[in-house]
Amino acid sequence: MAKYLVIVESPAKAKTIKKFLGSNYEVVASNGHVRDLPKSSLGVDIENDFEPKYITIRGKGELLAKLRKQVKKADKVYLATDPDREGEAISWHLYHSLKLQDKPSSRITFNEITKNAVKSSIKEAREIDMDLVDAQQARRVVDRMVGYMISPLLWEKIKRGLSAGRVQSVALRIICDREEEISDFVPEEYWNLEAAFNINNKKKPLIAKFVNPKNAIKTEADMNKVLSNLEGADFIVDEIKKGERVRKAPIPFTTSTLQQEASKALNFSTRKTMQLAQQLYEGVDVKGHGTIGLITYLRTDSTRISDEADKAARDYINDTYGEEFVAKNDVVKSSGKKVQDAHEAIRPTNVEIDPTLVKSALSRDAFRLYQLIWRRFVASRMEPARYETNSLKVKANAYQFTASTSKLVFEGFMKVYTPEDEEKKSGTSFGDLKKGDKLELLELNKTQHFTQPPAHYTEASLVKTLEELGIGRPSTYAPTITTIIARRYIAKEKKNLFVTELGEAVNNIMKLAFASIVDVNFTANMETLLDGVEEGNIHWKSVVRNFFPDLDKAVKDAQETLDKIEIADEVTEEICELCGRNMVIKYGPHGKFLACPGFPECKNTKPYLEKIGVACPTCGSDIVIRKTKKGRKYYGCINNPECDFMSWAKPSSTPCEKCNGFMVEKGKKLVCENKTCGHVMTKNENEDE
Repeated sequence: MAKYLVIVESPAKAKTIKKFLGSNYEVVASNGHVRDLPKSSLGVDIENDFEPKYITIRGKGELLAKLRKQVKKADKVYLATDPDREGEAISWHLYHSLKLQDKPSSRITFNEITKNAVKSSIKEAREIDMDLVDAQQARRVVDRMVGYMISPLLWEKIKRGLSAGRVQSVALRIICDREEEISDFVPEEYWNLEAAFNINNKKKPLIAKFVNPKNAIKTEADMNKVLSNLEGADFIVDEIKKGERVRKAPIPFTTSTLQQEASKALNFSTRKTMQLAQQLYEGVDVKGHGTIGLITYLRTDSTRISDEADKAARDYINDTYGEEFVAKNDVVKSSGKKVQDAHEAIRPTNVEIDPTLVKSALSRDAFRLYQLIWRRFVASRMEPARYETNSLKVKANAYQFTASTSKLVFEGFMKVYTPEDEEKKSGTSFGDLKKGDKLELLELNKTQHFTQPPAHYTEASLVKTLEELGIGRPSTYAPTITTIIARRYIAKEKKNLFVTELGEAVNNIMKLAFASIVDVNFTANMETLLDGVEEGNIHWKSVVRNFFPDLDKAVKDAQETLDKIEIADEVTEEICELCGRNMVIKYGPHGKFLACPGFPECKNTKPYLEKIGVACPTCGSDIVIRKTKKGRKYYGCINNPECDFMSWAKPSSTPCEKCNGFMVEKGKKLVCENKTCGHVMTKNENEDE
């Protein structure tokens, strides 16, 4: 009997697939990549048309030796790595490392690890797709050149610990730009007015909101003018409308939308989501079904679903919930952007395996993620939810108030899946009101508000932005975010991402010396070029050839530019208690610190507390720049913990001219921190000196 060898990446995947194939098949794992560019050098021969120099990854020699022995025993080898660019590249590296040129071998791919999918893939075995391999090679070479040509320059010319990357530097810039927007944001005052009416002596009054499309009520004086004009006014029902609102079913998950929803609904990081999804994809032992991959491939930006899966879902919905819940129309998502449609959206491999059947076989978090994916997929094949809506317009002199209510009349897809942003309140019923009715006013409630700055990025909103801008691909979102957090450029507090002092330094240098590298449009265009390589329209080395001259010029220019801005260690008045020298400010991986200039004879170091020249409004001592445990910058009293003053925004030495309170800087403005005042002034030109 013939002996076949199937090579996959992970032992878990190998274990699952082995159970689907007969005794004639041996399934082994490569444990990911076996060859890569060397860590010790650039690994790209620039003089020889950018030829990559691949070497065996350290520690993989013994594994490859075992694989070669198994290859010799086999009649044919199947390379069954993941169905994407990186998986194709791993198969190509295995092909060369195992010297399969003289051995019958084929490439097989499957979008889900089920018996039918794996057996079908063997029938549809093919050659390695070099367009996919070359797209991955182009990405790897371009990213290597950016990392290895820029990072050492930053390390040498600026301070130790700095590094750069093509996608990560753009992601860092996006976060820094948002932080700058937040820092510069000046709140604007506005007022809301609500009228409470007695409807049929109900316990709960009807609340209607004041609307004034032409002018918002900006000040208390404006509000008092409106209230004055409403004195003695009759509140008359001007219009009542009944209608219906439809909420469409969601589309199945892509990598990006899964990461976003898992963050919002389950509070998972992008990294955790991908790790759990990988486990669900590779296989779980399910009672009555054996070992099976529970979800389809987890790296995709397609929302397409196979006809077979679509029919299975509709049949399941019909049998479980009734015919009226089955979607009447096809589920379509229109998109003007390039989508890699090689595989389907993320869905359960078998819709009949509902989450309750696998709960005992999964960890708590893996179960919650599978449940989210299963519900979203089933919901995508269901009818929309329908609401009965009522809207009311009330006239009072020249002004208008509005109220609305909504009532769920048909659950539709919400029988299975309730979106995170679903409305919780429906409002008070209008009873039997009709046009022309006079309403009994109970009270008018005025409230002061201030406009809010843009929200800090979360992992979910950053992934959404990267996807919308065309930066990176499904496989890159989680590693990119993980990297900038691990390098302490970004701090994560609760769900929010904040720039650290170190991140600010790196971003400022990159914008100064490598503006094109951190340009959003440039990075998005590179992704388009890589797609062109995958489609066979562009040669991969053409991408590298066109990219290198600009990078080389930027590096050479930066050599000169950074020489000009290089600053010697700043000497402070702080005296080293060990040797008596004046200590200097150094820059380490976690930011600034004080060090003795007598190193290595004297190795004394201290935390650096930078004074900003402003007195603490609580105790009168100096305000200094401090950092949270995760590296986020804030301003606090030097006497902490005795004095607990702190501010995220930079305090100003200029007092508020209205209430004499302390002010903080917001771009070119100063804003009073007294919430009842909120006075805004233009910052003095000498303020930063």
